[in-house]
Amino acid sequence: MAEVRLRDVSKAFGKVIAVDGFSIDIEDGEFIVLVGPSGCGKSTVLRAIAGLEEITSGEIHIGGRLVNDVHPRDRDIAMVFQNYALYPHMNVHENMSFSLKQRKIVKHEIDRIVGNTAKLLGIHELLERKPRQLSGGQRQRVALGRAIVRSPQVFLFDEPLSNLDAKLRIVMRAELLDLHQKLKTTSIYVTHDQVEAMTMGDRLVVMNQGRIQQVDTPQNLYDNPVNKFVAGFIGSPPMNFIDCSVATEGENILLKTGTMALQVPRSKASHLAPYAGKEVIMGLRPEHILDHASAEDRERGTTFFASVWMVEPLGSEKLIHLRCGDTTLVVRSLSQAPMRGGEKQEFTAQMDRAYIFNKDTEKLVFTS
Repeated sequence: MAEVRLRDVSKAFGKVIAVDGFSIDIEDGEFIVLVGPSGCGKSTVLRAIAGLEEITSGEIHIGGRLVNDVHPRDRDIAMVFQNYALYPHMNVHENMSFSLKQRKIVKHEIDRIVGNTAKLLGIHELLERKPRQLSGGQRQRVALGRAIVRSPQVFLFDEPLSNLDAKLRIVMRAELLDLHQKLKTTSIYVTHDQVEAMTMGDRLVVMNQGRIQQVDTPQNLYDNPVNKFVAGFIGSPPMNFIDCSVATEGENILLKTGTMALQVPRSKASHLAPYAGKEVIMGLRPEHILDHASAEDRERGTTFFASVWMVEPLGSEKLIHLRCGDTTLVVRSLSQAPMRGGEKQEFTAQMDRAYIFNKDTEKLVFTS
């Protein structure tokens, strides 16, 4: 096991900057997830750590050793790819033992290592099968096993579950986390799926356009995003954003749109005083907008009317899509009260849970 340190790492493809000044310290045994939209640079960072991409500038350290000029096979890492990359003409045992044979390990030791790893992954009875005889989940376990037998300092995962169906992905997420708890090997995992990232990572690295936006625990990212991008990317359904103007009425500060006038809690009003007469962006998560049946207490200045556009029943909850003037909102409701599209109803914004962003910089001004 080893710590991984990246110092101001950049990667350019011609005039395109894929990774820009990426710096992070990953501790020994930590499970880090790089998450962001397609093209944000997360896989490029992973390939740079593996040595599959030569960085333009910066430093990469693995286990205290600078590895910028170290060949991939000598970095003591193991990588699990999206497409499994199994040898189709080899059976499971041969696929898993290939790297051990290359290292000239004796046969009985190879059989012991492969056998123990196969038992760990629940594929011991599949050792004689070829990849074409395996399901997607079984192939993924073989790919994991091929990485585990090498006993690397660092595991690198490049969207390893993206080819699996939704139900199997949930199962494999749990198995990967259980495996990490047993092996305690430093792991760096890349995904574009924020739900996957939230459920797996000790810490998440949210990326956009080649740059780190925020590094934190999943819950802190959800509760305390530093900017609008992180706030909108983390959370499903995503946060609602409403363009508002800041107005003052006596001692009160209101956030106004064409059809809303919502009062900011007095304890936070001073943060918005410099923005009086200016535009800001208010963020409200779907669970922080309450329908008529869910809102027990309605504080003054927190209610508004909107037309129900569509309702998505999900069993234990439902998602209510609203149209409020030119603004579209999503509400997560636990209420079982019937609601139909086209109805105009009253809703309550939990303004003590609102996020306010600077409209020019999109940085967080404050969260109530």
